[in-house]
Amino acid sequence: MWLERLAALTDRLWLPPLRFVVGFIEALGQHIMLLFSVLRWSLRPPYRIAVLLEAMVFIGFESLPIVLLISLFVGAVFALQLSSALRTFQAQAFTGATVGLALARELAPAFTSIVVSARAGAGMATELGSMRITEQIDALATMAVNPVQYLIVPRVIAGTVMVPMLAMLFNCVGMLGAYAVAVGVQNVDRGVFIEKAQWLLDANDITQGMVKSVVFGCVLTLIACQQGYHASGGAKGVGVATTRSVVGSFVTILVLDYFLTDMWLTLFTKKG
Repeated sequence: MWLERLAALTDRLWLPPLRFVVGFIEALGQHIMLLFSVLRWSLRPPYRIAVLLEAMVFIGFESLPIVLLISLFVGAVFALQLSSALRTFQAQAFTGATVGLALARELAPAFTSIVVSARAGAGMATELGSMRITEQIDALATMAVNPVQYLIVPRVIAGTVMVPMLAMLFNCVGMLGAYAVAVGVQNVDRGVFIEKAQWLLDANDITQGMVKSVVFGCVLTLIACQQGYHASGGAKGVGVATTRSVVGSFVTILVLDYFLTDMWLTLFTKKG
């Protein structure tokens, strides 16, 4: 009897981690296969420019208001906290430089990607999931239209192009918010704010953020499309696919952010 209980307890302890590992490997393989499929079909005609432009409007232009609003307050709050902390060391002059560095390297690409994932990524997963449940994707295949080329390729390209553009706007508006708070509220000298920001920021910082934005834009759209494209189980399955899309995008963006930062610092930071 005690052996059976021990065996049951052992199963409960090791089966969940094993299922997680197997599920992770399976999901990673599915995303890699979809990426190769997207790369292959993106080079083949017909090139669906109208569908691409529609996806760019949905991912980029329609996400613009929320991105600008969040960037304004992210810059403002960061400057408020930072200037208050730097006042202790008589270093308020470096508020603009530090905010600009944080925005360019980390905050702009990460926050922009998370916002786009929550808004556009969830929408894409829901749309594709609904099309899968209602057999519209099967109908495309029946009409000799490749579903990956028609539905996924334009969205992935649009995400890869539009997220860096939104991230650059996030940088600019975030710095405006930081400037308004630092100069108008914390009494930082406006000339010093701009001078220190120009002194510390360089092309390497901007490039690092843009590279991250390109990777994040591709990844978040790929995850959203994969989850929606393979949705099953009716309306509940569409909801599950949307949730997995958003959560998976958030986690992947943050994990990739660490590894991309580490790689960038290793390759491009000058050794003392």
